[in-house]
Amino acid sequence: MTGHQREGTRRPFAADDLPPVTFDVDVLVGRYADRPGPDGDPAQVRAALAANGIAAAAVASLRAALFDVPSGNDEVAALAGPAVLPVGAVDLRDPLGAEREVVRLAERGVRAVRLFPDEQRVEPDFPSVRHVARRATEAGLVLLAGGDVRRFWRPLRGTTVVFLDTHFYHLGDFVVVARDEPGFHTSTRLLNSPDALETVAAQVGLERLLYGSRTPFHEAVVPRLRLRHSDLDPPAVAAVAGGNARRILGVAA
Repeated sequence: MTGHQREGTRRPFAADDLPPVTFDVDVLVGRYADRPGPDGDPAQVRAALAANGIAAAAVASLRAALFDVPSGNDEVAALAGPAVLPVGAVDLRDPLGAEREVVRLAERGVRAVRLFPDEQRVEPDFPSVRHVARRATEAGLVLLAGGDVRRFWRPLRGTTVVFLDTHFYHLGDFVVVARDEPGFHTSTRLLNSPDALETVAAQVGLERLLYGSRTPFHEAVVPRLRLRHSDLDPPAVAAVAGGNARRILGVAA
């Protein structure tokens, strides 16, 4: 049992109840042109969040990640409101353009930038990854990073980053690097093994866990179910389901 677990019992949620999510760190608008799937219409994404009990989210644009950085970031900026925190994207294939976009985003009050290395076919040892991470950190931006944590942890050392694709198969790798990196956090989206959330809480601290769903491309209910059946007590669940993300992103409750 960790200090965040209730001894001898599960959390006191009704059988048909799932914990509300006050902030989701992993939401996208737009679509992938090269694969089937939802079109990511902003109105439909908002509706999906509401239907899944998600009050607010950090939202990034696939248009910015895949086609046109400035217009995609402007598109998502226009969605800003109580339910949407716009997140910028940069093109890691263009490090000079990416550093200019980081400056523009910071000047506009954006609080986080999302990295899409897999979609942009960028490897962790490409100079652009470390360069953009440093520039974003210097500008006061939090990083939301896709990609395999086992490969992308090294260029992101010294940053405040949420690894969005941490799989429970790689949980041990996240833990051992996060022990030395206080800015390393992980989304819960793929941490679906029986003790994954509890292991992170016990090994590196509950504050490293942030709820993420990747709406509309994944089922938001799955990470909510994992929280529902975890051994974390209600205050710990509330922290994972939004409190931790709001804290590191500077979003008021």
